[in-house]
Amino acid sequence: MTRAVRRATRKPIIVKLSPNAGDVAAVGAAVEGEGADAVSAVNTVVAMAIDVRTRKPRIANVTGGLSGPAIRPIAVRMVFECARKLKIPVIGIGGIMTAEDAIEFLLAGAACVQVGTASFVDPSAAGRSPAGSRSTSSIRRLRR
Repeated sequence: MTRAVRRATRKPIIVKLSPNAGDVAAVGAAVEGEGADAVSAVNTVVAMAIDVRTRKPRIANVTGGLSGPAIRPIAVRMVFECARKLKIPVIGIGGIMTAEDAIEFLLAGAACVQVGTASFVDPSAAGRSPAGSRSTSSIRRLRR
């Protein structure tokens, strides 16, 4: 698909990677080879929950996408793996709630981050300045 889209446009192509692929960095390398300009890592993790009272899955589709802070350590690892293997930028995604969470992704090799989780809780979250001198000084060190 990436190759077909690349042939159709000169606009930037960012491919969102699934953590459910066996080797996310290998998938990233494949889309890089087909012309992707960047990858975003990662999408939701397939998960399941069962209601112990009814003994049935909590959602109608049985499984669904888990997101938010619970997947951040998985996402950080996958960003790290992709950043080590790819030459194109990696965008860190997954459970970012604080400036420190974002910095963690940057330290793992992300070129930038996407703030979704915090925005669901507080729509103004992405526009706020990092709170506290610890976060601000960490950002300054990253810029050097």
